[in-house]
Amino acid sequence: MNNKGFTLIELVMVIVILGILAAVAIPKFVNLGNEAKISATKGGLGAIRSAVAITYAQNATSGTASFPTAVTTDIFADSTIPTNKLNSATSVATVTVAPSGTATSASGWWYITASGRVGAYSDGTQDTSAW
Repeated sequence: MNNKGFTLIELVMVIVILGILAAVAIPKFVNLGNEAKISATKGGLGAIRSAVAITYAQNATSGTASFPTAVTTDIFADSTIPTNKLNSATSVATVTVAPSGTATSASGWWYITASGRVGAYSDGTQDTSAW
């Protein structure tokens, strides 16, 4: 007798092992999209903060050390404001009074003119913990 196939028990064991591997591996990859958006938003936030700092330094060398009155496309080398990947917006709401000031828009970025602080909106709310 020539038995060249697998038994039912062997096949079930292979399926169980594959199921266990999938149960361990899939949750690791589910959050990768969200983590990528967070990293991209942090990169955009760094670019905006750098542009604000460069503008402040340029103003300081001309004798008027002040933060820009608004974050606009002219302070960026490529004339574009980075996109907030958490809500796909580029608008920058100016907050004139911190920390009690509130922005007019809840998308994109927020900017405090008095201190030069910049932050991101993540879920439609202004993160005031960074102030």
